[in-house]
Amino acid sequence: MKLEPHLFFNGQCEAALTFYARALDGVVEAKIRYGESPEPIAQEYLPEGGVQGILHSRLRIGGQSLLMSDGVPMDGGGHRGFNLSLQYPSEAEARAAFDALSNGGEVVMPLGATFFSRCFGMLKDRFGVQWMVMVSDSQAQ
Repeated sequence: MKLEPHLFFNGQCEAALTFYARALDGVVEAKIRYGESPEPIAQEYLPEGGVQGILHSRLRIGGQSLLMSDGVPMDGGGHRGFNLSLQYPSEAEARAAFDALSNGGEVVMPLGATFFSRCFGMLKDRFGVQWMVMVSDSQAQ
């Protein structure tokens, strides 16, 4: 079984895809616009940006996939009730990801030592996605 997060960006998917690819050294494996769909999509299901919006995208980050779309606008918007967790083998890698993702966003908890990781921090990025970044200490797993 594979579990892949799928995030919806209400018209900001292209910008988010570019940001995450750069911040996390990711590779865009797929990007399909609504206008490229093999089946016509009814006007009421088009996101902000219309046929130029992103219907489906896949970003490969270190052997993992993050699926993204503009999707149909959500009531109330935003990303709530979850965090995406990034675990790195070194503090330098964790700090680089944390700094890149927090650029234009908000640091919720600065990187620092905790009882479960020598380096852990939380942030909300410029798209409202919440992240936990940490070093995977072998004794904490």
